[in-house]
Amino acid sequence: MIKGYKDFYYNVKDMNKAVQFYSEAFGMKKTYGHEFWTTMTIGNLNLGLHWTEGGDVPKTARDSHGQDCGGTLTLDSDNISDDRKRIELAGGKILGEANQEWGHMLVFEDLDGNVLKLMKSKH
Repeated sequence: MIKGYKDFYYNVKDMNKAVQFYSEAFGMKKTYGHEFWTTMTIGNLNLGLHWTEGGDVPKTARDSHGQDCGGTLTLDSDNISDDRKRIELAGGKILGEANQEWGHMLVFEDLDGNVLKLMKSKH
């Protein structure tokens, strides 16, 4: 029987750089570490980082709204502008930003090209 959510994970080429990025950009805490797997935690989210043994992470088609296939982790933000600055300072690449009647959204890549979103809902 499924009991609930365990984690969401991304593949990463350099574990140390990935841990630094998620710590600096979001204030996530490392709660488990192993050669091939690290768990980063913020609130009730467990984000897994899986080491590719140095191989590149394959790119998927994407645009300013996110990936065209696969999942995209969306994080709740109370200040997109401040969070954007932290993401850029940590080395993230901004793909797009939209401020619409439904919410303020920021789409970006981490250091390995994994796509994530920030959202500040207006409803």
